[in-house]
Amino acid sequence: MSTSQKTDKTQKTWFITGASRGIGRELTEQALRRGDRVAATLRNPSVLDELRETYGDQLWTARLDVTDDDAMRDVVGRAFAELGRIDVVVSNAGYGLIGAAEEFTDEQVAAMISTNLTASIQLARTTTPYLRKQGGGHFVQMSSMGGFITYTGFAMYHATKFGLEGFFEAWSSEVEPFGIRTTLVEPGQIRTSFYETTQIAETSDVYRDHPSMWRGEVDLTTMPGDQAKVAAAMIEAADAPAPPSRLLLGSDAFAMVTGALAERLAYFQAHEAVSRSTDIDGFVATAATAS
Repeated sequence: MSTSQKTDKTQKTWFITGASRGIGRELTEQALRRGDRVAATLRNPSVLDELRETYGDQLWTARLDVTDDDAMRDVVGRAFAELGRIDVVVSNAGYGLIGAAEEFTDEQVAAMISTNLTASIQLARTTTPYLRKQGGGHFVQMSSMGGFITYTGFAMYHATKFGLEGFFEAWSSEVEPFGIRTTLVEPGQIRTSFYETTQIAETSDVYRDHPSMWRGEVDLTTMPGDQAKVAAAMIEAADAPAPPSRLLLGSDAFAMVTGALAERLAYFQAHEAVSRSTDIDGFVATAATAS
């Protein structure tokens, strides 16, 4: 281990899903370079053979299809048993699906929800007893600015990201008393290999000339996000004594999410009278409902 790397005293152990490419791979490499240990899970562990040759026992790998609940329980159990402690769990596995909602097959809808939403929930549920038993830890969920804003043609992707936002906001308050901290990472558009695995539905005649339907033509040069900087920001958050509960990453994410929230608030405030008109007659507002 070089002098620029961490000492054993401050070394962290990471558990990362979807470590084969994109942010998952970048995060794995950056953590290893600074001297941390990484339990990298992916469908094909052999793609990390070069890293294993370089870092040896710092890298622990396991084959994992995150949609297989039994396999997830087995891999998580082995990782905690063999590594002793895991400081940071990163739920990163996922992919994109583009097209009009009615163009998707039933199988595409089920697979998207299973991979992008259910698997992350199951990973949180599966790791909770281990993190609680060891006295705490940090769970990092890869979300997106797409958990707040929407693009035409991304309905199923947004459904999963909005779902993640709701689950982890509620779940975080359940596990915080056990010393388990959570962070939702919400990047904007990043120059990454994410788009190489994005699936595009077969275009129907009805939507062929749709004025706002995006079909996946990607020009990475128009995207502001730097993959390496995103991973570095995630590591910095993991090192923080009080990790942020949300992490908007990218100038586009900040501008679009804050703008969307402001517009949404203004819309609700404009219709406040209708909202309050449906209360039971004589209802006395509490502090929560009066604000």
